[in-house]
Amino acid sequence: MNNTAVEHEYGADQIQILEGLEAVRKRPGMYIGSTSSRGLHHLVYEIVDNAVDEALAGFCDTIDVTINEDNSITVIDNGRGIPVDINEQVGRPAVEVVFTTLHAGGKFGDGNYKISGGLHGVGSSVVNALSLWLEVNVKRDGKIYNQRYEQGKVCYDLKEVGKCRKNDTGTKVSFFPDAEIFEKIYFKADAIKSRLHETAYLNPNLTIIFINKRVGEEEEVTFHEENGIKAFISDMNKEKEKVTDIIYFKKEQDGIEVEIAFQYINDFTENISGFCNNIYTQEGGTHITGFKSILTSTINQYARELGILKEKDNNFTGADVRNGLVAVVAVKHPDPRFEGQTKTKLDNPDAEKVTKSIAGEQLTLFFDKNLETLKNVISCAEKSAKIRKAEERTKTNLLSKSKFSIDSNGKLSN
Repeated sequence: MNNTAVEHEYGADQIQILEGLEAVRKRPGMYIGSTSSRGLHHLVYEIVDNAVDEALAGFCDTIDVTINEDNSITVIDNGRGIPVDINEQVGRPAVEVVFTTLHAGGKFGDGNYKISGGLHGVGSSVVNALSLWLEVNVKRDGKIYNQRYEQGKVCYDLKEVGKCRKNDTGTKVSFFPDAEIFEKIYFKADAIKSRLHETAYLNPNLTIIFINKRVGEEEEVTFHEENGIKAFISDMNKEKEKVTDIIYFKKEQDGIEVEIAFQYINDFTENISGFCNNIYTQEGGTHITGFKSILTSTINQYARELGILKEKDNNFTGADVRNGLVAVVAVKHPDPRFEGQTKTKLDNPDAEKVTKSIAGEQLTLFFDKNLETLKNVISCAEKSAKIRKAEERTKTNLLSKSKFSIDSNGKLSN
């Protein structure tokens, strides 16, 4: 009995303190969602998103993403380069702080990044913690600096390794995922290409070059989409029968930019992709809620004004209105709040309010001038409503039919 008590003693010494990046290695799922293939690829996206933030700030127009022969990843941008001077708070070079300290970065203040996807300040350090090794090279002020880390720990102090032109700036990050952490460490080229292409649609001024150097898979693909999310919609609907042309608008209000492109196709599905600061919000969020809500109310209002919905008729449901809809809703928010580090859902109430306001105004402006398009949209809702009502009637009829019972001979009877 006494032995058991000692074994299960719970006192101050049983409280563990995980220092530095130990917590990330101990509980990686808290930071990247999982240690499966999805989590593995999240490492790439974290580093790419940091480069894209430089593009959003207006300092970068080209990003190279390479799968090297040994399956390591290299991401190069021509942004300003991560600062290399000493951070007074900790007495270490800023670049080292960024890669070795959670919640360290240039995105918390108001000066460096007006819009950013990496606001949690854990992306670079988490990638470092979960890599067997990571190496960073920075071009800044005419010099090239280098530092290497292994499993999140510094191998040597930041050092100057070369010279470059003063206007030749940028950051190069190479890393190899740690097999102790991940179930598999093989990167899927198609998954990375898809994400990079998506990023190019959202950033028309950005060129992203993907290179695969693995033996037998060698390829180089350049992504540059000057028509932005309109091209995104066009490519998604390439093989589909279109009901409308692409409807597009972009506007800023209260410091939040809302950009929406959508098109109706002859299909009984809906496909709405949401983004905030270039981050794909897989589970939607307030920006998507705002768009869905205002689209539904706007179409119902027009349907009544045109006499398509009579006084006795119920409104179209949201699902009716979105029948055949393919949309991209992209917002840029100065202070986004996501649910979790993997940022799959946007949580800002003001994003919903501004999206509703801008979309409501722009939808009205568009449909007032494009009556035929409006009628085509309403016809998609009508088709959906008819099918929904027919299904409801069938269900009601089945439920209202008299029940079968078993008679004294053991046979079914009404």
